Amino acid sequence: VQLQASGGGLVQPGGSLRLSCTASGSIFSTKAMGWWRQSPGKQRELVASITSGGGDNYLDSVKGRFTISRDNVKDTVYLQMNSLKPEDTAVYYCSLGSTWLDPAPADSGSWGQGTLVTVSS
Repeated sequence: VQLQASGGGLVQPGGSLRLSCTASGSIFSTKAMGWWRQSPGKQRELVASITSGGGDNYLDSVKGRFTISRDNVKDTVYLQMNSLKPEDTAVYYCSLGSTWLDPAPADSGSWGQGTLVTVSS
């Protein structure tokens, strides 16, 4: 499986971005997906996840601002980010989960390449 992430960029505080992650292969619809982020000097953290059935979960600090969704026809997962804050600045990674529920990837090949989001005025 290959994951291709896109949509990052520079945005002012309060702005919006939508990240996309498209997976190759036929197993996308059966797995959970996740969006993670990593800032310099910090551990990678799970920002949002979505099960194969569409159930979602969010990091407390992004609840009400970020929305994860998936399109199983296009094999794509999205992260809509609104009301962005400087502390959202990070490299964002998508993952193909190991099960229908768990967004943590089973192996290193189940990570996207990362897309940089910079929130700054």
